[in-house]
Amino acid sequence: MDPIRVLIVDDHPVVRDGLRGVLDGEPDMRVVGEAGHGAEALARAQATPVDVVLMDLRMPVMGGVDAIGALRRLAPEVRVLVLTTFDTDRDVLPAIEAGATGYLLKDTPREELVRAVRAAHRGEAVLSPAVAGRLMGQVRGPAQDALSARELEVLRLVAAGCTNRETAQRLFISEATVKTHLLHIYAKLEVRDRASAVAAGYQRGLLTS
Repeated sequence: MDPIRVLIVDDHPVVRDGLRGVLDGEPDMRVVGEAGHGAEALARAQATPVDVVLMDLRMPVMGGVDAIGALRRLAPEVRVLVLTTFDTDRDVLPAIEAGATGYLLKDTPREELVRAVRAAHRGEAVLSPAVAGRLMGQVRGPAQDALSARELEVLRLVAAGCTNRETAQRLFISEATVKTHLLHIYAKLEVRDRASAVAAGYQRGLLTS
């Protein structure tokens, strides 16, 4: 199996060096590039095939949120995992709404970071406990339409990191049915992907940590 190709985006060289040391030490990962800001990240991603981008948020020239949005348009198959110091409302929600697959803080243990990169590569939503708590603590608005009991089950399994196949196995339904439920969930929560659905689920009180 080909290694997961990772691009590290952070304006601090010491942070990039540390992350490279962690990820290059994993047999199934390879750091294919580094960038000091969002604009450089876009150029790197266009020049070199990338699977997962580790993205800081507050950077010069182009910040992480703008870079995530641009990257989603240019290369929608690339997964973006935010890795930052900041967990405020003005950081978390815009990043997820821009298309981030996950959101971690820089105090995340090494083992959890490695697992998160693998999960992001599989397209699974990854939220640190602090970020999930932040979303839960916000004003919770009602869903556009109430989720059905089965849709809630699907959303909870997605939040737990289950793939479509694992969700199907646990609920004794087909993967096609899971995908249909997810489409209904996206429509009702007014989101576009798994990470945003999980974030909205916490924000609206449909999920608990």
